[in-house]
Amino acid sequence: MMTKSKLFLSLLAAGAVVSTANAQSLKDAKAALDAEQYDKAKSILQNLVAKKPKDGENHFYLGQVYLVNEKLDSATWAFNNGITNAPKEALNTVGLGIVELEKNNVAAAEQKFTQATSSLGKKDYLPLYYIGKAYIDAPKPDYAKAVDYLSQAKAKNAKDALIPVSLGDAYLGLGENSQSFINYRDALNIDPNLVKAKVQQALITRRAFAFDEALNQYNSIAAEYPNYGPVYREIAETELQIAKRMPDNTDEQKAAYEAQVAKAVDSYKKYLSVTGDKSSDALVRYADFLVFGQKYDELKTVALQLENVPGVDAKVYRYLGLIAINQDKDPAKAVGYFDKLFANAEESRLIALDYLFGGFSNIEAGDKNKGLQYLGKALQMDKELINEVDGYGRNAFNAENFEAAAAIFNVPAQQQGEPWFYEANYLVGDANFRAGNKKKTAGEDGTQEFNDAIKALDVVINSTDSAAAEFKVPALYIKGYSNYNLDIIDPEQPELHKGLYLPAFTQLEKVLTDKQAAGEQLTEDEVVKLTDVYNVIGYYHILKEDYAKAAGIFKKAVALTPGDEVATQYLEALKDFIN
Repeated sequence: MMTKSKLFLSLLAAGAVVSTANAQSLKDAKAALDAEQYDKAKSILQNLVAKKPKDGENHFYLGQVYLVNEKLDSATWAFNNGITNAPKEALNTVGLGIVELEKNNVAAAEQKFTQATSSLGKKDYLPLYYIGKAYIDAPKPDYAKAVDYLSQAKAKNAKDALIPVSLGDAYLGLGENSQSFINYRDALNIDPNLVKAKVQQALITRRAFAFDEALNQYNSIAAEYPNYGPVYREIAETELQIAKRMPDNTDEQKAAYEAQVAKAVDSYKKYLSVTGDKSSDALVRYADFLVFGQKYDELKTVALQLENVPGVDAKVYRYLGLIAINQDKDPAKAVGYFDKLFANAEESRLIALDYLFGGFSNIEAGDKNKGLQYLGKALQMDKELINEVDGYGRNAFNAENFEAAAAIFNVPAQQQGEPWFYEANYLVGDANFRAGNKKKTAGEDGTQEFNDAIKALDVVINSTDSAAAEFKVPALYIKGYSNYNLDIIDPEQPELHKGLYLPAFTQLEKVLTDKQAAGEQLTEDEVVKLTDVYNVIGYYHILKEDYAKAAGIFKKAVALTPGDEVATQYLEALKDFIN
């Protein structure tokens, strides 16, 4: 996935599958949390907090429900209530540290964790355990610290099967799959019916991109434990990952991709059915899944359900914005929704897709500067989005919206050192050149666009980096024509003609003739370009009344492309000057 979402986390694990009884104990609340029956867990915990306010653990686990739903303010409120009512319970101080970690305030989080663990008893291991889990689930995970805290917890209690499960998660994050497997196995040795451990073992297989095998494992678990909801979420996520790696270039491939995404959505619906959670929070998590699957038709249905729910998560504006730009093709409407999202959601909860589509929406709606800032932020957060940026830019280019295309390509064109740097600069040059031509054809001034094209193309042309080599020939060609458009081409006033394009075309000629001299054959496109260059240079010499030199250049064009109409006509006109 291109970003972290609480959708893909299982915050707590308790092993047993929740019964259908109307449970009201803390043990039952933990079981509901493990089964991802979050609304049920919240109801139990709210009752427990009301009945036993002096029990600090009740407040802590209620805070965990708010965390899984990304309600940091509500989580903070729960933890502070826990500290007020049970000041000796260290877990709520840990909870406040987790909130800071979620906000990327690492130093503040560590201060809370240190405070919570400074005077633990010999058998008091849960604060260490939850700190370890927090470092795994953080926006920027620190798996090494997680291993450290979880190992301390294990030293205090080697019989709690949840500890090796989380150690397995931490080692999985570190890429140490063998250690991960050992810990999941240890958890099952302690508790053979700990479903969470079995599910996580299959995750090792999924992380190795063996998706079919992972699905087989998940389906076996689902057959054995049909009422354990999280396994269906894992199935849905695996099916979505399969879809994300499928090509979608042809109509047939697109149909196969859509069918795979639909399969993943059906599995997620099964997850919702098994957990029985019909709350707006559950719908928000479902919507998150649809966002990453780019299933905008279904997302629209869910978003419209959420739009008017009192106090609904600000992420609803993300959903509505994505629908407006991708499905309704209404960039102005999308801008309004993204503006609401940025105004109402904490920055730590914003994801790269918000900035990506917020950027596209603003560019299409006419605010290019704001849009470019958002696109830059999106790529900073997730470099894999370069494919989305490139695709959007090419769509604008193909629609002859060249100014928008140039603006979009200019974002990756600023990221020196990235593999796309030179291609992006070439595309900026090409788009600006065409934007200038479009203006010139309409009788408008395209000077700025032509100069912007030259500036971007020079990044490619002046580089000695091998990565720039494949773009050098077309860059020289377009630079030459950009300068051609900046020149004065008037046979009635030849003295005004400066030949601004000569340096680029002469350099292009040398590159291609050197290639021929080295015994390499020019491509068809290179032959066309070199013939064109000869004709333009030949015409320059006509304007300068150097007819003999002009004829010699046109001869080169004919030698390269026999029967070239332009060169042949000029040679006919210059026959008196041909030796």
